[in-house]
Amino acid sequence: MSKKKVNDLSRRERQIMDIVFERGQATVAEVLEGLTDPPSYSAVRALMRVLVEKSMLTHAKEGRRYVYKPAVSRHRAKQSALKRVMKTFFDNSPESVVAALISNSEADLTDEELERIEVMIARARREGK
Repeated sequence: MSKKKVNDLSRRERQIMDIVFERGQATVAEVLEGLTDPPSYSAVRALMRVLVEKSMLTHAKEGRRYVYKPAVSRHRAKQSALKRVMKTFFDNSPESVVAALISNSEADLTDEELERIEVMIARARREGK
């Protein structure tokens, strides 16, 4: 699958992927239930067909319905989403993303979380990242 396909999801396609990832698998009706301000059943079905064509979802027929599952790992989807957010809101600056996370008063990072972040930074330095 090309990177372009992973990064070129519409807002609604990303919402659908979130629901399918959260559930592990889902039917069109289940996705429809999970959407805020959902479009019609046929619109969701069409969007899920597009996600299959983009190799983001797979599907199998179970009785009279199709059950959809993610075709990409959650890790790959997270990386793609983070790149999109970093590009859109933080001028492609990892430093700005980390600063926003640390300064977010709602985050309330624990000492253990801060220590793990320090270890990740030290490892990145050693590995030349």
